[in-house]
Amino acid sequence: MVEWAYLFKIGIALFAIVNPIGSVPIFIGATDGWTARDRARTAKTVSFAVFAVLSVSAFLGEKILDFFSISIPSFQVGGGILLMLIAISMMHGKLGESRQTAEEAQAVADRQAIAIVPLSIPLLAGPGAISSMIIAAQQSPNLPSKALLVLPIGIIALLIWLALGLSTRITQRMGTIGINVVTRLMGLILAAMAVEFIAHGIEGLFPGLAS
Repeated sequence: MVEWAYLFKIGIALFAIVNPIGSVPIFIGATDGWTARDRARTAKTVSFAVFAVLSVSAFLGEKILDFFSISIPSFQVGGGILLMLIAISMMHGKLGESRQTAEEAQAVADRQAIAIVPLSIPLLAGPGAISSMIIAAQQSPNLPSKALLVLPIGIIALLIWLALGLSTRITQRMGTIGINVVTRLMGLILAAMAVEFIAHGIEGLFPGLAS
């Protein structure tokens, strides 16, 4: 039986983490002076790259953790802390260096690489999004359940394509204030989810605290 409510929750969490609308100003600044055709091509590449990175994280992320002998509860706590840092930055109307460092911001000069770094990684498919997909995959008991995670990932990738493809219109309609409001709201939702991640991780590390 498909747990649509569970997939919907994952999709909402992923949308809050990725925050396509909040990344529109970065995309516009990175592609300043480009033609509409070049921007459209880059938006398509970014969405595909995000889909690929998050899908690989969902299917292979847990095995990578096993290779490095990292437990899921430890990863939940670490991932939750990272998500909280991102959420705090978002609530202040900033992306924060946990998503894009100053050095990565300078990489926008390279047109051939910009769609992958920094727009796809780490701006959109950053550590927070990867962490959430690994944890979601760990909670999926079998391969068919893991395969269903491709649905919310695909929807988010489609929303990224639409948001970046319509970046100029979105900026004109919403303005800087509107985009900042959306970013802050997504940050608040993400902060609440980060608390859940940390709480579940601590419960797994210290089972006695749950009793």
